[in-house]
Amino acid sequence: LGRVPGPSGRSKRPAKVMAAARPLVTVLGEDGKTAAKQVALPAVFTAPIRPDVVHFVHSCMAKNSRQAYAVNVNAGKQHSAESWGTGRAVSRIPRVQGGGTHAAGAGAFGNMCRGGRMFSPNKTFRKWHSKVNQSQRRYATASALAASAIPALVMARGHRIDSIAEIPLVVSDSAEKLDKTSAAMDLLAKLGAEADVKKCADSKKVRAGKGKMRNRRYTMRRGPLIIYKNGGKESIERAFRNIPGVELCSVDRLNLLQLAPGGHFGRFCVWTESAFGSLDEIFGTHAKKSEVKTGFNLPYPMMQNADLGRLINSDEVQSVVRPARETPKRSPLKKNPLKNFAAMQALNPAAACAKRRALKKQQLAIKKKEEVIKAKRAGTYEIPAKVKKAKKEAKAVGKAWFKAAIKGTDVL
Repeated sequence: LGRVPGPSGRSKRPAKVMAAARPLVTVLGEDGKTAAKQVALPAVFTAPIRPDVVHFVHSCMAKNSRQAYAVNVNAGKQHSAESWGTGRAVSRIPRVQGGGTHAAGAGAFGNMCRGGRMFSPNKTFRKWHSKVNQSQRRYATASALAASAIPALVMARGHRIDSIAEIPLVVSDSAEKLDKTSAAMDLLAKLGAEADVKKCADSKKVRAGKGKMRNRRYTMRRGPLIIYKNGGKESIERAFRNIPGVELCSVDRLNLLQLAPGGHFGRFCVWTESAFGSLDEIFGTHAKKSEVKTGFNLPYPMMQNADLGRLINSDEVQSVVRPARETPKRSPLKKNPLKNFAAMQALNPAAACAKRRALKKQQLAIKKKEEVIKAKRAGTYEIPAKVKKAKKEAKAVGKAWFKAAIKGTDVL
């Protein structure tokens, strides 16, 4: 997974591994269908994809276009206020002087006071900008370019590329000579990128918040990024500059803020043939250094195979790891069937029926008792003959027992 020792004892880089889907890319003509020829995929598209590096560099670079802002130095301090000092059982915050008004004696100046200054007021001499290492900027740019060649990442960023022939999308150099917006729109339609442009045009909305009052009234999604080699304001830039969502960039001035807007890589890029072919010269390959960027070596991925699931489940790894431990079986807490009805039902399936019968019998007894009480209160209650007979028999039994008990005694 790391460096491999060479014949001389020094470590050497592992063999080049293609991370993109295809080693050859088709160059499309102006009609968007005719394949002019095929060119080799530049080595920069095999650079490791590092979202952490891209996000960090983008965050730092985005700070460099900020404009200083601050609050008025006198804001919240325009009262004639002075502290009352100690000994008056009040806090030592400055208080408005004078009398005859509700404001007299009110706290002032402090950030906890009504009408006071804010805590730690913004200053124009704050450190607004941020420096980024050149090596980090180059690494992030290479990583963003590599991500733009993976259709899944481009689609995950929200681009509509269902009708695109292939990613990366390369057109012939005749596109650099276009100077009319209508011709540019026709080219995008033939390439299948019209859906992405329409998405951007439909997404134009008024910004939420106060930004709408600060010269950034509208928000809009990002569309295709046109990357060219030759041509300028009088040709390709003139043709594409007025299309909503479409941006242009020279291959000699690739900008991470355009390749990964918001710090999210996967920008849909449309390359001209000459721009696509000059990437090996600008970024170099794994065999030679860059001719433009001094001391820059194309980054290598830390792992040749980043599929961790395949690595972990391979026979080589599984043969040396210990077997998975079985979790100990824990005995469940026993439940009292007399208190837990579910436990009782598990022991006695007829418990539910018995409980239902007992409940029904109880309800009948309650109803019968209520009827008896109601009849007694109304004076219409009559003791049933069966009950009278039972009471008479019980009384006779009691008398007979009493006579037998006092027989032979002096009890009268």
